[in-house]
Amino acid sequence: MAPRLRIAVIGGGPAGLMAADTLAGHAEVCLYEHGRHVGRKFLVAGQGGFNLTNQAEGEALLRHYSPPGFLDGALRAFGPRELRTWLAERGVDTFIGTSGRVFPVKGIKPIDVLEGVRKRLLLHGVSIRTGHAFTGLGGQGRVVMENSDGAFTPEVDRVIFALGGASWPITGSTGIWPALFMQAGIRCVPFRASNCGVEVGWPSAFIGAHEGKPLKNVRITAGAKSAWGEATITRHGLEGNAIYPVVPALRAGATALHMDLKPDSTVERLVERIGQKAARHYGEAVGLNRAQRALVKAFTPKDVLASPARFAECVKDLRLPVAGLRPLGEAISTVGGIPVEALQADFSLKQYPHLFTIGEMVDWDAPTGGFLLQGCFAMGRWAALSILAGTTGVNPPA
Repeated sequence: MAPRLRIAVIGGGPAGLMAADTLAGHAEVCLYEHGRHVGRKFLVAGQGGFNLTNQAEGEALLRHYSPPGFLDGALRAFGPRELRTWLAERGVDTFIGTSGRVFPVKGIKPIDVLEGVRKRLLLHGVSIRTGHAFTGLGGQGRVVMENSDGAFTPEVDRVIFALGGASWPITGSTGIWPALFMQAGIRCVPFRASNCGVEVGWPSAFIGAHEGKPLKNVRITAGAKSAWGEATITRHGLEGNAIYPVVPALRAGATALHMDLKPDSTVERLVERIGQKAARHYGEAVGLNRAQRALVKAFTPKDVLASPARFAECVKDLRLPVAGLRPLGEAISTVGGIPVEALQADFSLKQYPHLFTIGEMVDWDAPTGGFLLQGCFAMGRWAALSILAGTTGVNPPA
């Protein structure tokens, strides 16, 4: 009988946990985590509502990921439906909420999901070792780890890295590992913020009166990216689900947001409403709230505000200059890390086929709404199946 594969999974976030779970019972698996507990990003992500995935399937799912095609195989093999089944088998029933987002049913907390996964790993023989940090790559891609007793090299056949990006450093995603990979000759792309707030230079009077207020049911466009949803006015600029999807365009060089405050109306309809109500204040006539009226006033010349037609045009296309993006540490996710060109189809490194990189440490992107977690879970599943199938460098079986 051939000896069982020995596999190290380095990183206890969603991608690493899924990889370890898929391998459990089929190989000798050791999961290393440099913090005191696995799944810390799981718990932080759940503070605002534990959005596990999205109901989108097929092309409707794939089009949310970039670069195009990179995650297609993994997502087709393990999409939202498969993830929900996997969760249900671990006692986590889910439901589809607003905008297709999927959440655990009432009463199930993020810690419950994490504990269910952790206990199953232990039950199937996975060794979970916390307080173990990845500290470098030696000759021939040999991994160097360190714990309280000192440095050591795990004797394993395959290594799956799930080290995270540079967002939410409190969860352990400090983004310090690229220097270690580059010392071994593995190229890395600098981390940049994604799914983050944008900076807008607010007039002091405006922000003093409207900080924290939401702008509901708005469409925001930057470059070729557009999103319909809600944005919150912050001291620094804007946050929210209508902002995050357009961040890639801002990273690519767009310098302004174009905000449609009434996406369900036309310019002609707005002008008609102003005329019908003969209102002194055009903003009231078209149904803008106080924050929206103040926003238009702050970024529109007075002579424009005096014309119903030009006022309506501004309501439909209010231009807000963007000063920049919020820092990496505030971002929900990051791009950068291992370039996709450095990986084979199963997420193993072309330079070192026994090393796999998955999750946010790879340079791919997706918006919020459950797509980020879904991508990480799918990558972990795909890499693990590839190893079990013994098909390093090619597509694993579904």
